[in-house]
Amino acid sequence: MAGTTEVLTPLSPEELRKIDAYWRACNYLSVGMIYLRGNPLLREPLKPEHIKNRLLGHWGSDPGQSLIWVHLNRLIKKYDLNVIYVSGPGHGAPATLSNCYLEGYYSEIYPDKSRDEAGMLKFFRQFSFPGGIGSHCTPETPGSIHEGGELGYSISHAYGAAFDNPDLIVTVAVGDGEAETGPLATSWHSNKFLNPIRDGAVLPVLHLNGYKIANPTILARIPHEELEALLTGYGYKPYFVEGSDPSAMHQKMASSLEQCIVEIRSLQHHARSTGDSKRPRWPMIVLRSPKGWTGPKEIDGHKVEGFWRAHQVPVLDPATNKHSLKIVEDWMRSYKPEELFDTSGTLIQELQDLAPLGSRRISANPHANGGLLRKELDLPDFRDYAVKMKAPGTLYAPPTDVLAHFLAEVMRRNMSSFRVFGPDETASNRLTAIYAASKKTWVAEYRPEDADGGELDASGRVMEMLSEHTLEGWFEGYVLTGRHGFFSTYEAFVHVIDSMFNQHAKWLEKSKKDLDWRAPIPSINLLITSLVWRQDHNGFTHQDPGFLDVVTNKSADTVRIYLPPDANCLLSVADHCLRSRDYVNVMVADKQDHLQYLTMEDAVTHCTKGIGIWDWASSDDGGEPDVVLACAGDIATMESLAAVAILKERFSDLKIRFVNVVDLFRLMPETEHPHGLTDRDFDSLFTTDKPVIFNFHSYAALIHKLSYRRKNHDNIHVRGYKEKGNINTPLELAILNQVDRFNLTIDVIDRVPRLRSIGAHVKEWLKDQIIESIHYAHAEGIDKEEIRNWKWPG
Repeated sequence: MAGTTEVLTPLSPEELRKIDAYWRACNYLSVGMIYLRGNPLLREPLKPEHIKNRLLGHWGSDPGQSLIWVHLNRLIKKYDLNVIYVSGPGHGAPATLSNCYLEGYYSEIYPDKSRDEAGMLKFFRQFSFPGGIGSHCTPETPGSIHEGGELGYSISHAYGAAFDNPDLIVTVAVGDGEAETGPLATSWHSNKFLNPIRDGAVLPVLHLNGYKIANPTILARIPHEELEALLTGYGYKPYFVEGSDPSAMHQKMASSLEQCIVEIRSLQHHARSTGDSKRPRWPMIVLRSPKGWTGPKEIDGHKVEGFWRAHQVPVLDPATNKHSLKIVEDWMRSYKPEELFDTSGTLIQELQDLAPLGSRRISANPHANGGLLRKELDLPDFRDYAVKMKAPGTLYAPPTDVLAHFLAEVMRRNMSSFRVFGPDETASNRLTAIYAASKKTWVAEYRPEDADGGELDASGRVMEMLSEHTLEGWFEGYVLTGRHGFFSTYEAFVHVIDSMFNQHAKWLEKSKKDLDWRAPIPSINLLITSLVWRQDHNGFTHQDPGFLDVVTNKSADTVRIYLPPDANCLLSVADHCLRSRDYVNVMVADKQDHLQYLTMEDAVTHCTKGIGIWDWASSDDGGEPDVVLACAGDIATMESLAAVAILKERFSDLKIRFVNVVDLFRLMPETEHPHGLTDRDFDSLFTTDKPVIFNFHSYAALIHKLSYRRKNHDNIHVRGYKEKGNINTPLELAILNQVDRFNLTIDVIDRVPRLRSIGAHVKEWLKDQIIESIHYAHAEGIDKEEIRNWKWPG
C-alpha cells in the first residue's frame, strides 16, 4: 500500500524560500553547463558569442534530480545522516555537477573551478567540451560511484554500496527509461538480500518524467494502481510525489523524504535492538515531475517541457537564431541568478548554509571515493592449502575445490569486508567449502526443508541470485566503496556482463591514470569455470570462451587474464588478485579433476613470472629446440604434455621446449610487470626461428592479436576453440577443435622439416587413434580409461 506522510507542509515559509532558491541555483548551473562559454552570470545581455559552438548535454532529468539532492541536504543536516547519491538517468550529470559545485567540494578538488565568476565560467566551459568532462557522472565527478552512461545498473550499485555499511543511506535516482532495462528490472529484488542489522539502507527514487530520447516511458504510462502494485510486489512501500508547481512539490518532497528517512531509521533500530533480521518493507519514492521542468514550455509551436523534446538540448540554435537566443536568455534569467550569487559570483551565504559540512556533503562523502576507506584483507598463507605432490603430472585434483578452502578462510578473517558472488553456481563450481565459513545471504521466506542443505542464512556472505547483471552490480558497488570480493560464474554466460565489465574497466582506467584524488580500490576478481572443454552434457550452448577476447580489448593497465594450469597455480594467482588494486582480474580454471604439475614453490615462481619453460617436460637441454610447444589453460596443458610424451617416445632425439603461459598479457611486448622483469625476459616463445605450436584455451586469433609485434610471430601456429562441438566427451571435443594430443603431434611432424619424411608411419598411427577415440566415445559415452586417467610418464 502506498505510503502517506503525517506532516503535509513541513517547511516554514523561510525554509521554503531558501530551498527553492538553492534549487534554482542548481537549475541555473545545469543550463549554463549546456549552453554557455561566456557571460556566466548574465551580467550583460546574452550574445551569440556567449553560446558554445556545439550544444551537447542532457537537461530533461536535471531539475528532478536536483530536487532530490537539495532535500537530502536538509535531512542530512537535521539528522546527521551519512548519504551518498547514485544518479541512474544516464546523461543527467549536470544535476550532480551543479550540486557538487554549490557544496564547494568541486572547487576543492579542482581549484581552477573556483566559487566565483571566473571559476564558474571554467566550470561551464569544461562540460561536454574537448579536453573537459563528459555528460555522465564520470569518474571526474566527486561523489559519484556510478557513471550511468549505460543504463540499468544504478540500483545494484546502490545495494552493493550499502552491504556491510550499516550507517550509510544510498539514495538512488532511477530513470524511468532506465527502468525498462533488464538489469534494472531484476535489481529491484536486491531488497531480499539486505540485512537490516548489518547493512545500510537503499532509498530508491523512481523518477517518472515520462519520456526517453524520443518515446514515452512504460512506467509513466500505466495506471497509478498498476504501478503501485508493481512496486509493492517488489517488496517496497512507495510514496508518491507528483506535480509541477515548485512550491507544492518542495513541500511534498520534504514531507515524503523525511517520512522515508524516519521509517528507515525506525526499521533499523527495531532490527538492531531485537536481533530481528526479517526483511522489512523498505520505503521508496516515486517522483513524477515534468521532463525538462522549469525550462521552455513551448518552442515554435512544439511542446517542450513535459515532452521528449526536453530530453537533451531543448533550444538547438541560439547562436544563429535571435529568437532562440532570447528563449535561452529568458529561461536562464527566470532563475534570478542576481538573487543567488554575490558580486564575485559566489553562492550567497544563506544558501551556502543549507549544505552539509565536510564529509557529510554528498559530494565529499568518502564512501564515494572508496579507496579512502579501503582496509587490506587479512589473508591466510595460501601455501597452507597446497596440493602435495611427489612428481609432476601424476596426481588429479579439482582446482576450484582446492581454492574454496582458501577462500573460506579469507571469509572467516574478513567478515565485514569480503563477499563471494555467484549466480546459483557456487556449489556447481565446486566452491562448496566456502559455506563452512559463511552461508548464502537470504532474508526472504525461509522454510524448514531449507535446513537440509539449503545453506541459507540472513547473516550469510555468499551472494547468489540468478542474475549476473545484479551480482556484478553489487560487486562493483561493493569494491567502489572500498570492500573486497570474488565472483565465480560459468564461462559461456559470463558474457552476460560483457558491457558491465567494459564500463567498470573504463572507470578504472580514467581513475587510475588521470585522477590522483581517487584512491585505489580493490580489484574485481572473476573466476571463470565450467569451461568450454568439459561440457559433456550441456553441449554447444555452454561452449564459448570468448569473454577473454572482450577483456583483451582493454588496457593491460587495468585488466589481467590468468590461466593457471593446476590447483597450486590457481592458489597463487588468487592470492595475487585479492591483493591487487584497480584491476579487473579474470581467472580461468576448471571445476573438474585435473592433473597437477607444480609444487607450491614452483607454482609461485611460475605464476610470478607469468610465462616460463618447464624443464622437466622439455628435451632441448637449454639449447636450440627443434620445436616450441606452448600452452595456456588446464586442458590445453594436459593435451600438450600428452603430445610431448608421444613425441618423446616416437622421436627420442627431438629437441622440444615446453612453455606454459599463466598471465596472458605477458605475450604482449612492453607489458608492465610488478617484479621489474621486462618483455625480453619472457622470450622463451620468440627467441628461436623454429616453429612454435601454441595450444590455447580460447579462440586462436587472440594469441596472434597479443603477440603480433613479437619477434618470430610468423612461426607461431595457434590451436584453439573453433566453434565445433555438441554433446562430446572431453577428448572428442578436443579432437573436433584440433587441440588434442594426436592432432598436436601431427602438427609438430608437419612443421619440423626432418620429421616430415620419417614421421609418415607415426602420422598414420595418430590418425588411427583419432578415429578409434571418436568411435569409442560414441559407443561407450566416455573416453577410454587410458585417456581419462592419463599421467605424465616421467
